[in-house]
Amino acid sequence: MPSSSSSHVVIFPFMAQGHTLPLLYLSKALSHQQIKVTIITTPSNANSMAKYVTNHPDINLHEIPFPTIDGLPKGCENTSQLPSMEFLLPFLQATKELQKPFEQVLETMIKSNTPPLCVISDFFLGWSLASCQALGVPRLAFHGMGVLSMAISKSSWVHAPQIDSLSMFDPVDLPGMRLPFTLTKADLPAETVNSSNHDDPMSKFIGEVGEDDAKSWGIIVNSFKELEENHIPSFESFYMNGAKAWCLGPLFLYDEMEGLEKSINQSQISSMSTQWLDEQITPDSVIYVSFGTQAAVSDSQLDEVAFGLEESGFPFLWVVRSKSWSLPGGVEEKIKGRGLIVKEWVDQRQILSHRATGGFLSHCGWNSVLESVAAGVPILAWPMMAEQSLNAKLIVDGLGAGTSIKKVQNQGSEILVSRQAISEGVKELMGGQKGRSARERAEPLGRVARRAVQKDGSSHDTLSKLIDQLRRC
Repeated sequence: MPSSSSSHVVIFPFMAQGHTLPLLYLSKALSHQQIKVTIITTPSNANSMAKYVTNHPDINLHEIPFPTIDGLPKGCENTSQLPSMEFLLPFLQATKELQKPFEQVLETMIKSNTPPLCVISDFFLGWSLASCQALGVPRLAFHGMGVLSMAISKSSWVHAPQIDSLSMFDPVDLPGMRLPFTLTKADLPAETVNSSNHDDPMSKFIGEVGEDDAKSWGIIVNSFKELEENHIPSFESFYMNGAKAWCLGPLFLYDEMEGLEKSINQSQISSMSTQWLDEQITPDSVIYVSFGTQAAVSDSQLDEVAFGLEESGFPFLWVVRSKSWSLPGGVEEKIKGRGLIVKEWVDQRQILSHRATGGFLSHCGWNSVLESVAAGVPILAWPMMAEQSLNAKLIVDGLGAGTSIKKVQNQGSEILVSRQAISEGVKELMGGQKGRSARERAEPLGRVARRAVQKDGSSHDTLSKLIDQLRRC
């Protein structure tokens, strides 16, 4: 049994920001528990990670080369560098080539008498299970999703043929699951709905990593018991050998007094947003708008957002990722002094925790949902991809800590949201009865989330139990 002083953990994140950041926060949480951490990644990703771990001597980055393969532009080592999400499958296939160098790193550790307590690797890096099993190291999987969304995704994958026969807005009944809302086929991730027989290349890849996932020693979940405890048993039922789901989140809260992002030299951009928020006199008066880093939002849809925010009459702070889009004519004058549009990096957690911020128009990525929950800020839900519709249902219908934007599906596949729907949604969240009710539910949730990671909190205790159990393996 390794001594506590020699204990260390290997972490292998998938190369996407939403998957990497939570594991960087987890690395810090482990280092606070006197655990050494080795993060395995590729050179380009190591460069972007280095600034996060500079002041943590117990966290080390170990680089392995990213493979060059046909069908993937050279130099793409992160999903943020892909020209479009059409390149995601080749990118995922390329990560399989990392298996041999990963095994060499583990073998070196074992030969030098510093075997890791475990490897925590991303769901997409399913092949790491075989490597860990061959070398006798427990593998824990990390998804970057919440418990309920994962349980629904797994169940709907299993029952895809039955779901396939339903129309998009028919209710979906998942055997053995008690959901806190009515689930429809339209709420399910596209990979479940679009291929009931799972014989397309992406489905085959998801099937492979899903099998490896089910055989893992355990699952690290970026959530906290008080938020999703009722759904843990149904989620764990998809795993073999009694594997447990370890709810350790919200992981970013372990970073204690200052956010990881503050170590990045972005203070000028951050202070511009903060300074503008400081100038807003009324508490809870500003709606913050951001759609994350992955979802592609068309310029015409961004126009609708601009008009909708202008028509709502509420102050707003809007982060726009598009490099090609510019504000429609006539809107700039109308929003002067009332709206701030930022096209650069912002400290989202700092914005959400500001006294002036009273709502969040969000795509409902799980990291953003957790940050909003922890800040006690209600969400105006606009899910766009992956499991975001499930996250939105949990927040709005399950927890009552948000409201939904009205969507209209045109004859094609694009989901269009009109300026009227945006304006009405903002007005309801920021000034309506539903918005007041959502705020009343969100604020106590924030207190519970913050308490979870403190000493004797549920997530803090679960982390200690996890380390103890791994030491006994």
